[in-house]
Amino acid sequence: MAVEEAQATESLDAGPCPIVDALEQVGSKWRLVVLHDLQDGEKRFNELKRSTDASARTLSRVLDDLREMDFVQKRMEPDSPVATYYSLSPKGESLSPVFREVEAWAGEWLESCAE
Repeated sequence: MAVEEAQATESLDAGPCPIVDALEQVGSKWRLVVLHDLQDGEKRFNELKRSTDASARTLSRVLDDLREMDFVQKRMEPDSPVATYYSLSPKGESLSPVFREVEAWAGEWLESCAE
């Protein structure tokens, strides 16, 4: 009996860890919104600000976080004024199937978003 209990406890401990770790990386509302928005390709800061409806301060912080975690890349063009572009890194691009699955699930189980 003690062996079965130990195995059950061990499987519970190992179970949610990858999910919890993943959600700690991308689980904030704004991180998910930005990562999803960049699935369509490279965007300038102001484009992201308009399409996500985030404040400049929030978007700046989120982009810095996502760059630090290697989900997003930053590219600067030396035009006048300087143009800053953001795109997904390979790590960020690897989330594409996850977004498709969540969208499919939401389409089946949730009422459509009001636009």
